[in-house]
Amino acid sequence: MSFKVIIWGTGLVGKAVLRELLTHPLYEVVGVIVNSPEKDGQDIGTFLGLSATGIIASTDSQQVLALEADAVAYFGPSAIYADINMKNITTALAAGKNVVDTSMGVFENPALAPKELIDQLESACAVYGKHFFSAGIDPGFGNDLFPMTLLGVCAQVNSIRTIEFIDAGTYPDQESLIQMGLKSTRDQQSILTMEGIMTSIWGGPLYMMAEAVGVEIESTVEHYDRWFSPSSVTYSLGVVEAGECAAHQIQLQGIVDGKPKIIIDHIHRLYPDAAPDWQRPTMDYVHANRIEINGSPSVSQETVFEDSISKDGNAGTCLATGMRAINAIPAVCEAKQAILSTKDLPLISGRGVIH
Repeated sequence: MSFKVIIWGTGLVGKAVLRELLTHPLYEVVGVIVNSPEKDGQDIGTFLGLSATGIIASTDSQQVLALEADAVAYFGPSAIYADINMKNITTALAAGKNVVDTSMGVFENPALAPKELIDQLESACAVYGKHFFSAGIDPGFGNDLFPMTLLGVCAQVNSIRTIEFIDAGTYPDQESLIQMGLKSTRDQQSILTMEGIMTSIWGGPLYMMAEAVGVEIESTVEHYDRWFSPSSVTYSLGVVEAGECAAHQIQLQGIVDGKPKIIIDHIHRLYPDAAPDWQRPTMDYVHANRIEINGSPSVSQETVFEDSISKDGNAGTCLATGMRAINAIPAVCEAKQAILSTKDLPLISGRGVIH
């Protein structure tokens, strides 16, 4: 059995996924929705750097959603554009399509998502009895699937910490990173210093891990630290001036029995030598996802994604993010409940990936 898929969004994630699905035995791309007028009416091979595929991109979402398809894979902009994403996702659901998504991390743990957004999804799902799953990597499988799998081999755990190390200087969504605080100066307040912001973004996986192991989060503690560049440095996608933030650490702690037991951490560097005294991954100089479990047994797991051709870590991570959503499509289509989380899905093993 194959699954007919509509791809909505052709940024770095969408394009990476499209290249792979063109030869994938389990999925057939039947339509592609784009936002850029320049791509409208083009064969997708044109902007993928391939020969003609016969699949024509369109900005007319209603026309594409009218096609027969099992699912829409929605690779929209970041959650900064939540209103746009919600409109598009609910439109796809109400058109009779299951939806897998990488843009709205707030739905990683539906139990903690804002009620008004959940109500919108449930209403849209109910029109045709369809299903919705939000994947991604942060929040996403780096903060739920990886740690919860490893917790299943432990007898006793003192603490668990997930760390996302990013080579921020090559990360394509510079807008999101700058809005979080990179390139800010000492006298500029970062949005992440606002009380409750970190918990609203990363609380979903933190509380999910707590529920999975059967403990209760008493409170959360938010830490934000910046490292300011001593000189002007040109990096891959820009310039950070002297005195601007060239690296930041974002840490959310879940307090259990008065102590930080579950920690979600991030260290992002605009250039590799920034914040030289801060922790680094062991498998790569700046880019990895790491899980640290202190317990019996103690566990350290590090995962590095690389693009198969360029070896770029961000490109590899974007493809992994997209394929996590794509490979969930069979389970999402067969699900019984409308809005799904990682805990609701079976093992996603990537059926058809050896071809």
